[in-house]
Amino acid sequence: MSEGSGPDDAATDVRFGEFEVVNRKGLHARAAAMLAQTASRFACEITVAREDQRANAKSVMGVLLLCGSQGTRISVEAEGADAEQAMATLQALFASGFGEQD
Repeated sequence: MSEGSGPDDAATDVRFGEFEVVNRKGLHARAAAMLAQTASRFACEITVAREDQRANAKSVMGVLLLCGSQGTRISVEAEGADAEQAMATLQALFASGFGEQD
């Protein structure tokens, strides 16, 4: 059996989502840190992207470099055993406006 074509490949869960930055301040330092801390709770690999920029969601600097202002749409890809749970948690984080009260 060749590498990468075995039955274990089916165990890898991949989830995609696209979320809007709804908080007024966008993905500033505190929001980026919250996103990275939340993503770091999961074993799966999580990538965030905006237009042609991609970053590891577990990296505060990577998230900050996306320059996500209010209204920006961020694509999220999670790959691994807990990808579904990670995606649901990140969706809730974006929807909450990162806990900011305007």
